[in-house]
Amino acid sequence: MSERKRFISIAAAGISFQAGSAAIDSATIMAALVFQLTGSTVAVGAVTAILRFGWLLPQLIVGYLAQVSGSSMYYYRIGAFGRAIAMAVMAGLLVIGADWSYPVLAGLVLLVWTAYAFISGIVAVPYNDIVARSVASELRSRLLATRFFGGGLLALVVVAAVDRLVENIAFPVSYAAVFATASGLMLISSGVFSAMGEPETNKKPSSKPGFFQYLRDGVRVFRKNRQFRLFVFAQWCGGAVLMAMPFYVVEAEAFGFDLKKVAWLLGAQTMGALVSNLLWGWWGDRLGKVSLLKAIALGRVLPPVVILAMSAAVTGHDDYIFLIFLALFFISGALANGLTIAVIGFLMEISPDDKRPAYSGYFNAITAPAFLLPLLAGIIASVFGLWVVFAISMLAALAQFGFLQIITRSQ
Repeated sequence: MSERKRFISIAAAGISFQAGSAAIDSATIMAALVFQLTGSTVAVGAVTAILRFGWLLPQLIVGYLAQVSGSSMYYYRIGAFGRAIAMAVMAGLLVIGADWSYPVLAGLVLLVWTAYAFISGIVAVPYNDIVARSVASELRSRLLATRFFGGGLLALVVVAAVDRLVENIAFPVSYAAVFATASGLMLISSGVFSAMGEPETNKKPSSKPGFFQYLRDGVRVFRKNRQFRLFVFAQWCGGAVLMAMPFYVVEAEAFGFDLKKVAWLLGAQTMGALVSNLLWGWWGDRLGKVSLLKAIALGRVLPPVVILAMSAAVTGHDDYIFLIFLALFFISGALANGLTIAVIGFLMEISPDDKRPAYSGYFNAITAPAFLLPLLAGIIASVFGLWVVFAISMLAALAQFGFLQIITRSQ
């Protein structure tokens, strides 16, 4: 298959997945579902923590298996089709358990969500490897931007459907329909990407060094590769920034935002991602991935600053709550897309061609603990208040920019 056809296949699969994942977004749909089931900030924090940690943790093992086997598509198929099935199970659970007590249903929802997160994590390493071997470096940011742009357009259709479902169907069956939609789109994405086949490679399967040697090699990479190590530090700070993400919905509800209108927040987030893609794609390929990472880090300071300012104000914002939160989610969507494009692109660039699965596994496993911070944030919020969580998020964004600045100087 030609590089052009692979570009189109990867973009089409990504578009379908982006729309499907929008329907189960952890910062809006899942946060609203769990908050309505539990009323607990700790449970809301667990949603994002489970997703991020579960997605990252399997990658160390998958990186090893893909590295020594010399093949990635097999592992992609396991994760891609598995996560679609997990979302179908979630939809069925919400229908069957509609009349169950909310604590029981919430526990089962989080259990299925955990399974989804870990299964989904199988996809990342093989996906990065296959994409890097299929598309030249100077086209990768535009590929991801195309994926997010097309996915954003399709996600707007999903958002409209979510809005109607949540408004017109009784809770929690309304969310079952949303998850069923996500499952269908993920199945389409998995089929399109798998049908493309794995690109040929000159790399031969590694002579198996053993898993513990593989781990020791990862420690050596972290110690000796300064650029890789600084990128890990920056990503740890990025995890601390994300600790606040699921609580924007909680804060919106505290200010009087009706969670039946949660699809509006998802729509704003999707629009932000959509309209920013051309900028991020151009920026990443022309000005460099580190430059894009630095811009995103500075931009991520803004949302928590706005929340802190609103919390400090006595009056003056009540009439504008709806518009303020739409704007915040618009900005967050734009920044999240830019971050994904930059992180994936930069990781591909600093990973040797013959060791890309291993480097992806090392990077994501080492940074995984930072993404448990939303769970800690839920505890912090319940004890000290949400303003502390947003303050930490703001400071972490500044620290992330600092590490990226050091990377720039070392290049």
